[in-house]
Amino acid sequence: MGGPRFEPVRAVRAYERVVEQIEEAIEGGTLCPGQRLPSERELMVQFSVSRSTVREALRVLQARGLVRSRPGDPNGAEVLPFSPAALHKSMTTLARVAELSLAELVQFRMVLDSSAILLAARLRTDEQLAEMGVAVTRMRAAVEAGGDDFGACDVAFHDAVARASGNKLIQICTDVVRSIVLDLISEKIADAADGEALMRQSIRHHEEVIAAVRTGDGPLAARLTRQSMYDYYAGYVPPAERAALRALLE
Repeated sequence: MGGPRFEPVRAVRAYERVVEQIEEAIEGGTLCPGQRLPSERELMVQFSVSRSTVREALRVLQARGLVRSRPGDPNGAEVLPFSPAALHKSMTTLARVAELSLAELVQFRMVLDSSAILLAARLRTDEQLAEMGVAVTRMRAAVEAGGDDFGACDVAFHDAVARASGNKLIQICTDVVRSIVLDLISEKIADAADGEALMRQSIRHHEEVIAAVRTGDGPLAARLTRQSMYDYYAGYVPPAERAALRALLE
């Protein structure tokens, strides 16, 4: 017999409804960072639920980084400002349960970083350009000193680029994706036999990118950034998945 196929109905627990309403109030601006929710007792009355239901809802909201809650606090839970921690946790979880492959994460980073440098080439200030140059100088010094601080100096460069892009969402996503990728391959990087050569190659790439930014050539800076990312990360990505990265070089 033809016709639509339906899925079994899932029973929704009361605490989930409480979470939904509070989330909607935060997303809609009815509840703003710094404000407090009503006390547990008042929430029980307003939602017509038990104390355990209210506390479970508050635990979920706190785990999502939306509120700070202490059981029995007479002042009520505090609504928190947005933090990238929740986004970082969600993407890390996706990566660990294989919902996001390393290739997908690297590809996304190539998109983000090249977009950031494209904007930075057009919007950066002289001070921000100087900040990028200082980071590369420190990268070079780190290599001469043995390479221990090279990663931190490289992060400083990319943070300077992200800030120069003027886009906060790019800054947040770049930081999150970069840290997840590095967490996944940190041991492989540390064990690389040609580590110093890779660091020096990375410095050359960064210098080329800065030169393009200095002249305001955003498309060139973006293309160089994608190539640099590919050269650095492709070796850690399974060969069958590298086509996804090469697609951004064409």
